[in-house]
Amino acid sequence: MPLLTEIFNITLTTVTDVLPIAAIVFGFQFAVIRKKPANLKQIIVGFIWVLIGLSFFLLGLEQALFPLGRVMAEQLTNPQFIVSTQAGAISVGQIDWQHYYWVYIFAFAIGFSTTIAEPSLMAVAIKVNEVSGGAVGTWGLRISVALGVAFGISLGCYRIVVGDPIHWYIIVGYIVVVIQTSFAPKLIIPLAYDSGGVTTSTVTVPLVAALGLGLSETVPGRSPLLDGFGLIAFASLFPIMSVMAYAQLAEAKSALLKRWGK
Repeated sequence: MPLLTEIFNITLTTVTDVLPIAAIVFGFQFAVIRKKPANLKQIIVGFIWVLIGLSFFLLGLEQALFPLGRVMAEQLTNPQFIVSTQAGAISVGQIDWQHYYWVYIFAFAIGFSTTIAEPSLMAVAIKVNEVSGGAVGTWGLRISVALGVAFGISLGCYRIVVGDPIHWYIIVGYIVVVIQTSFAPKLIIPLAYDSGGVTTSTVTVPLVAALGLGLSETVPGRSPLLDGFGLIAFASLFPIMSVMAYAQLAEAKSALLKRWGK
């Protein structure tokens, strides 16, 4: 019964959230354009499937992804686990930032895998490949974005462990982005800036947010409110760098091949 109640509440919330979108779409269609859409039945069926899908997705977040991120953070930062990985070379009181290396490895792996599985990134990569006539590879874009997210989340976890202020990382990151923008191929710059927003979507955000909160709750001296948030900013910033770097490397490789060809 509690599960059914939760499903009902989540579905009701989803309907409340989606109804304004439907009202705007149909309002413009009938009040402004004043034309009945040719595929009205398919649109209505599609909205119903959206409601069902979103409801079950939100339920999955609450039941699986959020708890999973917190549990993994708690287990990887458990002092007994950290001491055991050092083969008894340290005691609980000697634990330092470098002893949390499994946290950084997990953050990198989870950042990469969730980004590769991100539906919004898949959609953008396919469209970019079509528009560019194959010049921008689907997998090349996805992997470069995933590497950026993975590195960003790992660095963000390091920041939580050591307790550094977040603004210095973000300021330096955007300075690098501005410098890269001056040298990167002009066609890739808008896509690179969009890639940061694409990653912060349905799959990546829940796990990353839960990981950050779990870390800040279990690492001694950290506050969930002050240190637990901010990983999403890293996940949004570093894909911009990695996509521009991918384009710069591709351009350099092309120039090198042309030189060798001559």
